[in-house]
Amino acid sequence: MSDQRSALLIKRYASRRLYNTETSDYVTLEDIAGFIRAGRDVQIVDLKSGDDLTRQYLLQIITEHESKGENVLPINVLTDLVRSYSDTAKSFVPDFLSHSFDMLKKQQADLVGNLQSTIPDPMAAFGGLEGWQQKQQEFMAAMMGNWGRKDVEDAPEVAEPETEDLDEIKKQLAELQAKLAKL
Repeated sequence: MSDQRSALLIKRYASRRLYNTETSDYVTLEDIAGFIRAGRDVQIVDLKSGDDLTRQYLLQIITEHESKGENVLPINVLTDLVRSYSDTAKSFVPDFLSHSFDMLKKQQADLVGNLQSTIPDPMAAFGGLEGWQQKQQEFMAAMMGNWGRKDVEDAPEVAEPETEDLDEIKKQLAELQAKLAKL
């Protein structure tokens, strides 16, 4: 999910300090990792030679996270990556990994899209607030088994909530729906 803007250009000075050309300030590896997590593509270049150092720094970010115990890559995957540096595997491993991650990102986007389209209004599945209240009353009656009532026919109906209570419930429901929509 890359940002539509061009890649964020980071320049590495001879002192090995990293300079964000967009904000005109120095950044750390953790800052760069944050840009990437936020959806930005980055390009890191050596100021003097113009060499692209992006791959080197991305690998360094991954190494630091792995060494801190944030193990995302299982040992068998790391072992297979080392094995892939043979001549026969070099040809297909980069494409395979790229396509695998593209597929994973697409599936995640599809899942989020499906959740949003299938549950735009969770209360609609119950027939709105009134339908939800009716289902709740039916559930409670079934659970209680009409306990304590001599004659179910003569039993008083469950009192409807006050208008103020109903307005408060509707307000809370709207807040919950807004939170679910953000998810």
